[in-house]
Amino acid sequence: RKLAQAGADLVRVAVPDKRDTEALPHILAASPVPIVADVHFHFERALEAIAAGVHKIRLNPGNLQDRAKVNRVIAACKERGIPIRVGVNEGGIVERRDKERRALEKATLAQDYTANLIRLMLEKLEDYLRIFDDNDFHDVVISAKSIDPRVVIDVYTAISQRFDYPLHLGVTHAGPPETGRIRSIAALGTLLANGIGDTIRISYAADPVHEVEDGKELLCALGLRRRSEPELIACPTCGRIEVDLFKLVTQVREKLATEIRLPMKVAVMGCVVNGPGECEGADVAIFAGKGKGIIYVQGEQKQTVAEERMLDALLTECRDLEARVQRGEARLHGSA
Repeated sequence: RKLAQAGADLVRVAVPDKRDTEALPHILAASPVPIVADVHFHFERALEAIAAGVHKIRLNPGNLQDRAKVNRVIAACKERGIPIRVGVNEGGIVERRDKERRALEKATLAQDYTANLIRLMLEKLEDYLRIFDDNDFHDVVISAKSIDPRVVIDVYTAISQRFDYPLHLGVTHAGPPETGRIRSIAALGTLLANGIGDTIRISYAADPVHEVEDGKELLCALGLRRRSEPELIACPTCGRIEVDLFKLVTQVREKLATEIRLPMKVAVMGCVVNGPGECEGADVAIFAGKGKGIIYVQGEQKQTVAEERMLDALLTECRDLEARVQRGEARLHGSA
């Protein structure tokens, strides 16, 4: 529920043993979003998850390789109209990579290793997808994850040119948010900006709620998702700064998160030189100068306030605009 409240459109749960699949009916009954069952080594878990009514099955070609078992999973999904995500991971092609380990070890350039890794991932996918083709099953989603953003970009680009299936994007074992965020945005942002990808997951070794929040922000930044909460923009400060802008930005962000519900754009700028141009299109903006702040609402100057009143005055204008929008007396910039 927390993930759904944060904005997740679907949630994947692991079902490595029977206790997990036995819990699925309770999870499905309580979940406000579709549930994807991630099957590890035992095809029986997939059959149990399908019987429980999950919305999608995820299979890893590196874990479940027996063709007869895969056929049974496909048949069950076909009968129920349930899609399957075929998810290849960099670490899941070990057995094939071992056969070429010497060749890979001889690679003197990073690009040689990367090219071999991408080739092996593509071969693994092609081999596995033949099973689905033989079963005339095409309700498939593909993913191919690596820790290296360059590998992720190249392998998904190749997949998009080779297969006509939806793609789920992600960077695997990306680490804590501080590093995982950069890796994920570098890879996923590049792919999405080029029209590649249908669903995404930003993966961290942390609370998955943060994954959803950052995933939403990435999609909004690229214009692929409409905001459902306020957007705060602010200048990075320069030599013209005459107030404690960082403190003001932090205070405004906290207040917006708890007091404003509409997706208005709020700008906090540290001077009147570049501020007006940089925050064009903001619904509410403040330009802070020496001892005072000038507040604009949708391009119209509303008031000038002393520095100690900037936060309260800005929030008052935000609340007033929100109330007028809710009464149908105003519209937010960028709203349909």
